[in-house]
Amino acid sequence: MIYMDNAATTMHKPQCVIDAVVRAMSSMGNAGRGANDASLSASRIIYDTRERLCRLFGGTSPKQVVFTNNSTESLNIAVRGLLKPGDHVVTTMLEHNSVLRPLYEMEKNGVRLTVVKSDEKGRVRISDMEDALCDDTKMIVCTNGSNLTGNYVDIESVGKIAKAHGVLFVVDASQTAGVFPIDVERMNIDVLCFTGHKGLLGPQGTGGLYVREGIAIRPLKSGGTGVQTYSKSQPAEMPTALEAGTLNGHGIAGLHAALGYLEETGIDAIRKQEQALMRKFYEGVKDISGVTVYGDFESEDRCAIVTLNIGEYDSGEVSDALLTDYGISTRSGGHCAPLMHEALGTVEQGAVRFSFSHYNTEEEVETAIRAVRELAQEE
Repeated sequence: MIYMDNAATTMHKPQCVIDAVVRAMSSMGNAGRGANDASLSASRIIYDTRERLCRLFGGTSPKQVVFTNNSTESLNIAVRGLLKPGDHVVTTMLEHNSVLRPLYEMEKNGVRLTVVKSDEKGRVRISDMEDALCDDTKMIVCTNGSNLTGNYVDIESVGKIAKAHGVLFVVDASQTAGVFPIDVERMNIDVLCFTGHKGLLGPQGTGGLYVREGIAIRPLKSGGTGVQTYSKSQPAEMPTALEAGTLNGHGIAGLHAALGYLEETGIDAIRKQEQALMRKFYEGVKDISGVTVYGDFESEDRCAIVTLNIGEYDSGEVSDALLTDYGISTRSGGHCAPLMHEALGTVEQGAVRFSFSHYNTEEEVETAIRAVRELAQEE
């Protein structure tokens, strides 16, 4: 199988990640729940992973790194834990449902929501985001990179605007963490939400938040923490304040190994390789008769994603043909990005997304180009 669905999850993991999970499954206890070697070993791995994430994201303290199951949980914690009735929040049409659905639910509870529109290429003007701010704006929440078009959002510019206006800045880094450089201090990011199973090359069921020191988020969950057992309230100290219950220690052990791989290999090298494969594919399909490619390819800064349609073919039919006839795995349909499909005019047809990893090869890209060309000829 030629796997080109890496924006959904990176299926090919470094061998060190697999080995780390296997070792953890046979040796790791419950972190913070005992003084035995197995428990202490888990605590050390989890703390060291916080340190590696803090270093990767330019944070100030590992205790501000909170572990979750994925970006969706992280974004729900940030949105539900910071907004309250009467607040105003600004977001964009580029967002995934993991941003939109919590915001819609908060809107029902009295939060006022402004969604900044994009153009037909899925681009949002930063000036429009600033124009949407009001006296009662509490938060800007936006993606760092569109999971549908691959368009990159200049979050450093957005962060400057947020800081200048005194509003919180929450970033969805699902498509960029582990691939693009992120510095929460320089970019004025208050809450960074990330997942472990995509560009970070870790196991599914891992993710987290980096929360700027001094920002208090209402916990989404409360329960066992291993400390302050007799308190009726969730402990206020970070990261315990936002971590209730047993962490996914086995998955975090894999994420720890993945971060070591990224440090050794270099995210810049990985990004350049992925972007080269993406560009090769884009150049090979963009001029094929009947093929429509979506997104902005004028900018060098973009995620390694090419999304397209072939004539009037339903995107699901195209994706099925790619898998059945060519052994190529892609993603079709709505991609959990309903507003972006509205902007692109693809609500009914959906779209076929090719997303690349540094584990893909030029030969695989050439096969994918040939597949699109042959399917377009059949249309």
